[in-house]
Amino acid sequence: MSTSAQSPVVVVASFRPRPEAHDLVRSALRTAAERVHEEPGCELYALHETDGRLVLVEKWSTEGHLDEHGRGDALKELHAAVDSRLLAPAEVLRLSPLPAGRPEAGQL
Repeated sequence: MSTSAQSPVVVVASFRPRPEAHDLVRSALRTAAERVHEEPGCELYALHETDGRLVLVEKWSTEGHLDEHGRGDALKELHAAVDSRLLAPAEVLRLSPLPAGRPEAGQL
């Protein structure tokens, strides 16, 4: 299958910073987002927060673009900055769409 025929890929990445490192991890994620927004295939890279967790919701044009992102400098530098400041490793989920209802409202 050609890359242009592939469906977009949605990823949710959840980070649980140590309480004393929360602001530092949030800052590192914001810095990474600025760089990642410039990567090919990045359609969405949005940071959210809840109950001591920082959550990235991502959308990539293709699996290939997501794979490139995974090998990129922005992600390597992010991990170097935050991994030792987390309570547990980041949880990363690649999601497969299950469209429902109106196409514009039933999937990312």
